[in-house]
Amino acid sequence: MALDRKPTPNDLNAFWMPFTANRQFKKNPRMFVAAKDMHYTTSDGRQVLDGTAGLWCCNAGHCRPKIVEAIQKQAAELDYAPAFQMGHPVAFELANRIIDIAPKGIEHVFYTNSGSESVETALKLAIAYHRARGEGTRTRLIGRERGYHGVNFGGISVGGIVNNRKFFGTLLAGVDHLPHTHLPHLNAFTKGQPEHGATLADDLERIVALHGAETIAAVIVEPMAGSTGVLMPPKGYLEKLRAITRKHGILLIFDEVITGFGRLGSAFAAQHFDVLPDMMTTAKGLTNGVIPMGAVLTTAEVHDAFMQGPEHMIELFHGYTYSGNPIAAACGIATLEVYKEEGLFERARELEGYWQEAIHSLRGLPHVIDIRNMGLIGAVELEGIPGEPTKRAFSAFLKAYEKGILIRTTGDIIAMSPPLIISKGEIDQLIGTLGDVLKTLE
Repeated sequence: MALDRKPTPNDLNAFWMPFTANRQFKKNPRMFVAAKDMHYTTSDGRQVLDGTAGLWCCNAGHCRPKIVEAIQKQAAELDYAPAFQMGHPVAFELANRIIDIAPKGIEHVFYTNSGSESVETALKLAIAYHRARGEGTRTRLIGRERGYHGVNFGGISVGGIVNNRKFFGTLLAGVDHLPHTHLPHLNAFTKGQPEHGATLADDLERIVALHGAETIAAVIVEPMAGSTGVLMPPKGYLEKLRAITRKHGILLIFDEVITGFGRLGSAFAAQHFDVLPDMMTTAKGLTNGVIPMGAVLTTAEVHDAFMQGPEHMIELFHGYTYSGNPIAAACGIATLEVYKEEGLFERARELEGYWQEAIHSLRGLPHVIDIRNMGLIGAVELEGIPGEPTKRAFSAFLKAYEKGILIRTTGDIIAMSPPLIISKGEIDQLIGTLGDVLKTLE
C-alpha cells in the first residue's frame, strides 16, 4: 500500500509537540511544507524569512544542494554501520575536519546525536576523567542560573531555567549554580560584550570554598547563553572562569551547541573569546540541522586519561546506537565544506556591524527595554505584561509569522539568529518587519 503523503495532516491529535502551546497551535496551526536558502514555504503558499536559522541550527540556509546530494549518495552506499567495535571511514574523516577548525589544543571528537546528548556525555566524561586519575571524590557539577544545556536529566540539573527543572523531581544530586550574568540595570542596550559583570565569575571561589575543590568535577557554561534570552559574557568573565577552574583542577566545559560553527564569526566561541576549555559540546550547526548529530570535543589530556589498562579492554562504557551515523557524518562533511567554500564564518564576522546597527535601530519602540547582540545573534527584550508573563512576546511571534518573518521567543525576549547566508537587504526586511510588529503591540 502506498504511503499517504499529504502535505498537511488532517488530524493533528497524535503528535504531542515539544516546547509548544499544543492546544493553541492545533486550533490555528502554522505549517511549513518546504524551504530554500533563507525562506520557508507555508502550507498556504506564503514565503517566510527565516530569522532563527530553524532552531539556531541551519547556519548555511536550507536545502543546500551539496548537503542534499551528500546525504542521498551516502544513503545509497552505506546507510548504517555500528560504532561499537566497528567503524566506517566517513566518521573518521568528519572528526579530522572538525579538529582542523577547532581551537588549538582540542584534539578528539566523541559523537552523539543532539546537543542534549552532548551535554550528558561531557558531564559523564568529566566525572569519569577524575576517577580515572584517582580523584574519584570529584563528582560535583557546577552550572549557572539561566543556563540551558538541553533537556536530559544531567542537562536540566546543571541548567538554570526554572520551567525546564521544576516539574521533574529532584534531578541530579551534587549540583550547584553560579549566578547568571544578566545585569540590565548596568548593561542595557550593550553592543557586543558588556562592560559590567566579570566579577560574577568570582562566585566560583565561594562554591569551591563551600564544597571543597576535591569534590568538584566540572563547571559547564554557555560562552554566550542563547536559549535563555541571548546573554553575552561580560568582558573578562570567561577568562576568570578559566583561571579559577585551572587553579583548582576543575574541568571547564563550554556548551557550544549554539555558538559552534560560525554563529559569532569564528568556528567556535572559544576562538572568538580566546579561552580554551577542556571540553566543548556541539550539535546544531555541525550538520546544518539537517540530520541529527552532535559531538563532544576534548583535549588530549581528557582523552588520554582513559587510554590506560589492557588494549583489548573498552576504555569508556558510554555511547549511542547512532554515534557517527554514516549519513549524518556525510552530511557533516558536506556542511563543513559549504561553510568553507562560501566563507560563511567570515561572512558572519563581516555582517556583524550591519546587523548590530540594524537591531539597535529598534531602540525606543514600544515596550523595548533592552537590545543586545554579538556575531549574527540578537535579542530584543520586551517589558512583560503584569500577571501575564511571555504573552507580549508570544503575540509578537504570531504577528511576525503573519507578516512573513520567523522569530523566536523565550519569556518576553525575542531572539534572532538568521542563517549566515543572509544579505543586508534581508537583514533590513527582518528588522524592519519586526519594527512594524513592535509598533502594534499592546
